[in-house]
Amino acid sequence: MSISSLGFFVLLALKPRSAADSFRPRNLDLFFTSISAATVSSMLTVEMEVLSNSQLLILALLMFTGGEVFTSMFGLFIKQFTLKKSQRKVASVNSDVLSSPNPSCNLEETELSTIVIVPPQNGKIDHESFDLWYLKYSSIKYLAYVVLGYLLIVHIFGITMVFLYLIIITSAREVLNNKDLKLLTFSIFTTVSTFASCGFIPTNENMMIFSKNSGLLLILIPQVLLGNTLFPSFLRFSIWVLGKLNVKKEESNYLLMKSWEIKYLHLLPSLHSSLLVPSVFGFILVQFILFGSMEWSSEALSGLNSYQKIIGSLFQCVNTRHTGETIVDLSIISPAILVLFVVMM
Repeated sequence: MSISSLGFFVLLALKPRSAADSFRPRNLDLFFTSISAATVSSMLTVEMEVLSNSQLLILALLMFTGGEVFTSMFGLFIKQFTLKKSQRKVASVNSDVLSSPNPSCNLEETELSTIVIVPPQNGKIDHESFDLWYLKYSSIKYLAYVVLGYLLIVHIFGITMVFLYLIIITSAREVLNNKDLKLLTFSIFTTVSTFASCGFIPTNENMMIFSKNSGLLLILIPQVLLGNTLFPSFLRFSIWVLGKLNVKKEESNYLLMKSWEIKYLHLLPSLHSSLLVPSVFGFILVQFILFGSMEWSSEALSGLNSYQKIIGSLFQCVNTRHTGETIVDLSIISPAILVLFVVMM
């Protein structure tokens, strides 16, 4: 809530694209948009093109911090901190026991009985348990940085690819120029929104205006999957690759062999992680076949050539279970496909 409130005040301080009162969003609309971006709930009460480039960047930041991957990474850093803090308390208790006047045996009188506290022999801490604790601690710390690296690499690669596409392809660049949208702002906003499964696009038409730009759709499809259902599989694969490269090999092996002890929701066991990939692509394939067979000659895909229809249908099917971005007007597709989308969602 504090992040949403901060985002609202920043949005309020920044000027919208048009200074006319008739186009200026109400304060409640900005507050609603800020919360929607921070919680990646994909709901809007304002047209995206009313917002200025600066406001779009603030929304992108809110979506980035509200995405599942970022929040789970933040949770890992908190878990690492609390684990270290708890170990310090244990070490402090052991130190107090060892420094007592009679180190061989401490007696504490209670109303019911006498509790005998016997310190470790020869005043030595159990090094084996400490080594196990330290391995778990360092593995959680390592996992947090792996997720951070994953997050940054996927975003940087996605932003770069979208930006280069907009520079090279004239038709896509002209769309943004006509709407007075900066190429870099669009690249950042769209990549962050797609990865976070928010579905916001800086244009009022969402991705429908780019339905013929198959290259852009192909760039965004991996972003959709890497930020959502395929994240656990690619996270485990990344840890495996780093282990093979002798990067924190001991921690990598611990994470791969004892993933349940970390209690990180996205670090799945080997079998589950392996089965997730065919499951994801299986659902996409079912949607793609049904959507393509029923909507190929429909009004929703009119004006597109065969290649554009294939890529557009694939993009639409991938987004059904994830971000909600669309290249078609959902109001004109057949009821059967709408039911299919509901089932997949």
